Amino acid sequence: MAVTEPPLSLLPPAGLLIGDDWHGSSSGGTVTHVYPASGQPTADVVVAGATEVGLAVTRAREALPAWRAMPANQRRDLMLRLAALIEAEAEPLSQLQTLEIGLPCQLTRQMPAVAADYFRYNAGWLDKIGGEVVTTWPVRALDYTLDEPYGVVAIIIPWNGPLVSLGQMLGAALAAGNTVVLKPPELAPFVALRIGGLMLAAGFPPGVVNVVPGGPAAGEALVGHPGVDKVHFTGGADTARSVLAAAARNLTPVALELGGKSPHLIFPDAELRLAARLAMAGAVALSGQGCANGTRVLVHASVYDEVVDIIAARMAKVAVGDPLDQRTIMGPVVSARACDRILAVIDRARTTKSGRLVHGGHRLDGDLAGGYFIAPTAFADVDPSSELAQEEIFGPVVSIMRFGNEAEALRLAEDTRYGLGAYLHTNDLRRAHRVSRALTAGTVWVNGEPGGLPSAPFGGTKQSGYGRIGGLAGVREFLRPKNIWMAV
Repeated sequence: MAVTEPPLSLLPPAGLLIGDDWHGSSSGGTVTHVYPASGQPTADVVVAGATEVGLAVTRAREALPAWRAMPANQRRDLMLRLAALIEAEAEPLSQLQTLEIGLPCQLTRQMPAVAADYFRYNAGWLDKIGGEVVTTWPVRALDYTLDEPYGVVAIIIPWNGPLVSLGQMLGAALAAGNTVVLKPPELAPFVALRIGGLMLAAGFPPGVVNVVPGGPAAGEALVGHPGVDKVHFTGGADTARSVLAAAARNLTPVALELGGKSPHLIFPDAELRLAARLAMAGAVALSGQGCANGTRVLVHASVYDEVVDIIAARMAKVAVGDPLDQRTIMGPVVSARACDRILAVIDRARTTKSGRLVHGGHRLDGDLAGGYFIAPTAFADVDPSSELAQEEIFGPVVSIMRFGNEAEALRLAEDTRYGLGAYLHTNDLRRAHRVSRALTAGTVWVNGEPGGLPSAPFGGTKQSGYGRIGGLAGVREFLRPKNIWMAV
C-alpha cells in the first residue's frame, strides 16, 4: 500500500498566535516538521522562545478581567459557536491530524465530533458554576463560597491526540473563566493553531487563548513564568519532573496527566474473542501511542494459549499503511526517534529472552520503508519484572502474561508504578465489582473499550499523575473556592 502525501494547503498560518496577531518569526527559531508516513518534510514550524512566551502570558493577563466579567451566557455561546465551527471544519481538521502525526483517517474523522462534544459539555457548566452556603456554628453568620478561576492557565498538550486534548482541557479551563496560554508540541503544532484561528472567527476576544508551539525551552519558560497561575501538563514522567521543578520557583500549582502501563485482565468466563480483540488494540490503537492503552495483557492459564493465538492471528490481519486510505487501521509511529527507540526495546527483549515473540517485532519495508511503520507486535510468556512488562513503550507492542487465580491476577496488575487505566473481562458480576475496586487505577473499563465521554472524569494515580480531565471534576480542576464569612 503506497503512501500518499496530505495536501499542504491544509496548513494554518505559519507562526505563533498571540492575541490576534500571527507571529511569523520567533526568538526560538524554527524546526522542520516531518510527515511520519513518508519521512518527508512538510513545513518549517515557528517555535516560541522565552520572549514570545512572556508576551503570550502578558496578553492572557490583559484579557483576563474582561473575560471574567463577560456574562456567563455570552461565554457559553462563544464555546457553542466554536463547537459548531469545529464540526463544520471536520474534514480539514481530520486531515490535518493525519498530516501532523500519521493517524489513520478512519480514526481522525471521529475526533472533531468528540472535541466538539467536549466543548459543548464544558459550555453547559459555564452558567452553572457558583458556590455553596456553608452551615455556621456556634455564632450567627452567613458563610458562603465562590468558585473562581485561577487566572492565567498554562496548558501543555501532547502530540498523540491534540484535537481531543484541546476539547478536554481548553474547554474546561475556559468554562471556569480562565485565560490560556496553550503550548502544543513542535511535533504536532498545526491542529492547535487551526483551533486558535477558529476561536477568533467564533468571536473570542484576543488574548483569551494564545497558541505558542515549542519544545522544552518554551515549556520551561511558560511553566516558570510568574504570570502563570496554574499549569496543566500532559506527557511523560521525566518531562513532568522538569515541569514541577520549574513551577516550584513560583509555587505554581500543577495538574499532571502522565503515562501508563495499563493491565488488561482476561478471566476464563470472558467473551474471549472480544477480549482478545480489545487486548490487541493496546498495540494497534494510535499505533500503541496511547497513555491508557492496555499493553500488559494478563490471561487466565486455562484460556491463555487460546487468547495468545487469537491475538497473533488478528494482528496478522491488521491493515497497516497509508493513513489517508480509509481501509487503514494502523499508521506509523510519530518520528524516526520514536521508531528507533521502540525497535531497540524489541531487540533487547529478544536478546534477554524476556518474552516469546508471537507476532511482529520488525520495521515494515516495501512501499512503507520511508515512513516510521512498525508491525503490530506481541510477546507472550513475558517476565513480569522485565522492561517489556514494566516500562511504557509507547509503541505497537503488547506483553502477555498468565495467571492462575484472581489473587495472582491482582498481584500482577498492581506490579507497576503506573495507575492510569485498567481493563477487565469477565461475565461474573461479583468479580467485576470486586476486582474493579481492588485495582489502583483512575479508570477501569469492564468488558468494553474506552469511549470519549465528556461527562466522565479521567486521570491517574501513582506515577500516572494527579488531577482530572472530563466531567465536573475536570472543570473544578481549573477553579478554586473562595470562602466569604459575614457576621449577622
